[in-house]
Amino acid sequence: MTGSVVIAGLGPGTDAMVTPEVNQALESATDVVGYIPYVRRIAPREGLTLHESDNRVELDRARHALEMAVSGKKVVVVSSGDPGVFAMASAVFEAVEDGPVEWRNLSIQVLPGITAMLAAAAAAGAPLGHDFCAINLSDNLKPWPLIEKRLRLAAEGDFAMGFYNPRSKARPEGFARVLEVLGEVCEPERLIIFARAVSTPEQKIRVVPLAEATPDMADMRTVVLVGSSRTRLIRRDGAPYVYTPRSVPE
Repeated sequence: MTGSVVIAGLGPGTDAMVTPEVNQALESATDVVGYIPYVRRIAPREGLTLHESDNRVELDRARHALEMAVSGKKVVVVSSGDPGVFAMASAVFEAVEDGPVEWRNLSIQVLPGITAMLAAAAAAGAPLGHDFCAINLSDNLKPWPLIEKRLRLAAEGDFAMGFYNPRSKARPEGFARVLEVLGEVCEPERLIIFARAVSTPEQKIRVVPLAEATPDMADMRTVVLVGSSRTRLIRRDGAPYVYTPRSVPE
């Protein structure tokens, strides 16, 4: 087969955080497939067809990309951040596993990108400097009790945490419950970072103790980082630095 699929991460927002490897794949693509705002980050050019689709049709999008690749197209499936973190890489491989045998023989390559979580951590300092985990707070693809179980166990394990999709108009009550669970397990002074629109001109980084965190501080453009019990804040002129030490005493 001459066709191929590249699953590429476009980073958190700024073109400066798109890797050269991803740019090279986009330059040689015949077709780009993805969620509407991500596809619109790709500059149109002769010989390139852009395929936009809604956010909740990941498997349909993946199948479309694979079908085009079988026909000989060089397809790039774009995600924001890293395609393997709550994004399109899993959807493509899920489609491959359940699809025609010929899809398994395609050249499929995953190109990493800078996640919103890592970009947010860098903007704040180094809050993920020790053990951490990432939790997607959306209950579109998993039940809320499982989200709450994982959240509670991560907090009890004293991990720093990164939350994706914290609060939407459709489920504003979810993040309020997240703060309640954290309040049951963590100390009131636990540091919370609200990083909105990271790497864009609208970027805003807000650091508050858990006791002062409110649900309306987050929306779907916000990544929320929760420090561990060891996470520290360094006060200075301007925005503070937040970091988690590299070691934990015995």
